Amino acid sequence: MDLNIEIARDLLAIKAVQIRTNNYFTWTSGIKSPIYCDNRLTMSYPEIRKKIIKAFIQQIELMEIKPDVIAGCATAGIPHAAWIADQLDLPMVYVRSKPKGHGKGNQIEGKVDKGQKVLVIEDLISTGGSSIEAAKVLIDEGVEVVGVLAIFTYGLDESRRRFRQENIPFQTITSFELLIDALVEDKEITLEEKKQLLGWRDKL
Repeated sequence: MDLNIEIARDLLAIKAVQIRTNNYFTWTSGIKSPIYCDNRLTMSYPEIRKKIIKAFIQQIELMEIKPDVIAGCATAGIPHAAWIADQLDLPMVYVRSKPKGHGKGNQIEGKVDKGQKVLVIEDLISTGGSSIEAAKVLIDEGVEVVGVLAIFTYGLDESRRRFRQENIPFQTITSFELLIDALVEDKEITLEEKKQLLGWRDKL
């Protein structure tokens, strides 16, 4: 089985990603959604997190420009960034959502030097906002962001537009479409429900 599809099924199995075609979830923003995503759960499943790191490293091996440093987005991207950096024997940093309110006021924790090539790791891409902000913080430090890798994307047009606008490449291991296709294949949802789910996503 393709590793990306296997991981999609794993996320569904541990309920890191849940899909409901009725009784929608409510996001923090107030949006009613048929999908709930909490990839932090993968930390608690060693076999699944190993597959995720393997998939990330496969993507990195295909990159034309290789990173010198792995950067995790706080907080959910940090553990995956650490495991990737360990596997590749590379330095790691992480980027806070805002500067620390005490001490040196750091927003980047760890050591990164001007001119280094940095790869940003995130658990989830919705609109792309948090990943892009982390990348901009790094760019402001004089480093080259070679891309963003994440476990999952909703596949929103807004995220593609924002990454394209900032000229930052991004890839993910799994996606909304992959999850839905797995559910259809496993007869967990119907083709009509698939159409409903994609229709919801495409209206956002």
